[in-house]
Amino acid sequence: MVTARQRAVLASRARPRRASTGRYGGVVRLWLGTRVRVAVAEQRVLAHLPPSPSDLARVADLSAGPRAERLAARTLLRMLLAAELGGKAGAAPIAAHDSGQPHLPEWPEVTVSLSHEAGMVAAALGRGVPVGVDVQVPVPVPSALLRRCCAPAVRAALDRLPEPARDREFAWIWTVQEACVKATGAGLTGRPWAIPVPAGRRTGRWADLRWVSLRGYSRVPTSVAHGVGTR
Repeated sequence: MVTARQRAVLASRARPRRASTGRYGGVVRLWLGTRVRVAVAEQRVLAHLPPSPSDLARVADLSAGPRAERLAARTLLRMLLAAELGGKAGAAPIAAHDSGQPHLPEWPEVTVSLSHEAGMVAAALGRGVPVGVDVQVPVPVPSALLRRCCAPAVRAALDRLPEPARDREFAWIWTVQEACVKATGAGLTGRPWAIPVPAGRRTGRWADLRWVSLRGYSRVPTSVAHGVGTR
C-alpha cells in the first residue's frame, strides 16, 4: 500500500518547477523532475529571433502561416536545448522519424517533442526518457468528439460545465492524450482518444508514462507525458 508520505513524494516529483527565463522574456520554462524540461510561448514572442538555416530548409515548401508556426516551435526547442545542454545542442540538426516524431541524430540520449497550434508553441526534452508535449487552443467541441474521447463519467462531468469551460477542459484532456501517444512515438496510430483521462486532473499515469498538465503555468492547455524513470 502507498503511504501518505510516498504519495506526497510522488506528487512533488510530478509537480512542475518554474525555471529561470533568463533573457527569453515571455517564455515559460519548467522542470519536471531532473530529466524533463518543457517550454511554452506565444509564437509572436519568438518572431524576432532568426531561425536556423536548416529549419528554414525543412519548412520551405509550406505556406507562410504553417511555416512561421513550425519555425517558432523549432526555435523554442533550440532555446530549450541551449539553455539545458549548451549551445552545441541548441544548434544540432533536428530530424524526423517516419512517424513524424522529431529527434536529434547527434544526441541520441536526448528525446524531444514539438507542438504548435493557433499561435502557441511548445517544446520538451527528455534525458534518457521518452517525452511528448501537446498544446491546444480551446475550440467548440462536437458531441461526437466528446463521445469518442471521453468515458461516460468524464462526459457527464463536462456536460455540467458552461460551454466555454467545457471546451477548455476538453482541450486539457486532449493535450494529455496527444502528449502520451507522442511520447510513445505512435502518434494518431496510437489511438489517443482511447486513453482515459479524468476531468480536472493535473497529473496521472498511463501505460509506462506519467503525464502532467501545466495548469497554472500555461494560459493555454498544454500537457507533457514522459517515461516514469524520471527522478
